[in-house]
Amino acid sequence: MTHPGELLKKNRLYAGKELGQNFLSNPATAQMIVDRTGIDKNTTVLEIGPGLGAITLPLARAGKKVVAIEKDRRIIPLLEGELAEEGIDNVTIINQDVLKTDLKDIAGTEKLVVVGNLPYNISSQILFKLITIRQVVTHAFLMFQKELAQRLISSAGTKDYSRLSAVVQYASKISRVADIRPNNFFPKPDVDSTVLRFDFFETQGMAEEDERLLFGVIKAAFSKRRKTLHNAMSGGELGLTKKIVGIALENAGIDSSRRAETLEVQEFITLSKAVGKVLTHK
Repeated sequence: MTHPGELLKKNRLYAGKELGQNFLSNPATAQMIVDRTGIDKNTTVLEIGPGLGAITLPLARAGKKVVAIEKDRRIIPLLEGELAEEGIDNVTIINQDVLKTDLKDIAGTEKLVVVGNLPYNISSQILFKLITIRQVVTHAFLMFQKELAQRLISSAGTKDYSRLSAVVQYASKISRVADIRPNNFFPKPDVDSTVLRFDFFETQGMAEEDERLLFGVIKAAFSKRRKTLHNAMSGGELGLTKKIVGIALENAGIDSSRRAETLEVQEFITLSKAVGKVLTHK
């Protein structure tokens, strides 16, 4: 692969700060990431944000085919040139915003493995989107700022445990793949990065509307994280009264004076079901 700095300079382009572009520039690091995915010739890969192809090239060599979604149309000709130079013809590039793309349509009848060096400014949104379509995604290998990665794997009762932690841990088993230092990127970011693996679960007997309520309950609980659950969940987007919240907490066997960061995922599920029953019978 051509170094991103050289490729951009040659074409009078620049890394877009507004797009959160930090291109992986170390081929050995890219190969290490792909090796750890276990992708083989039976695997169809969805790559989010291929950039200038650092990970795309080894992905294409390892997998059956790669569908790469790239928002920045300026760099697509450069990526196509890198692929052509390496004689790679099993990559399809889609010039779209991943947040506005129908990923189920891309999957069709196949199951996907998702790989991405995610733009830091929308990484949480992308992860939420993958959770909602996880029936077509077996697992994902995603790169985040190290600080966000730590939040994702944090346990209940710790300061880093958050709404995102609870939702992601409900939907997947998370494991650390690798930590990546800033000198592996161009331009060099100010922070370390971490690649995480997500093995997605089935819906655990939850219908689509049940999951929407669960995610709404988790969001409400964390909306005012310094307040008790009873106070934090009252009002807000769900429109729950203090009376409804109190009844639901009591029925779920959860002390109303607890705070969101103390609840395990299973407790959120129990609370969500209790909220649903109260709303159905109010």
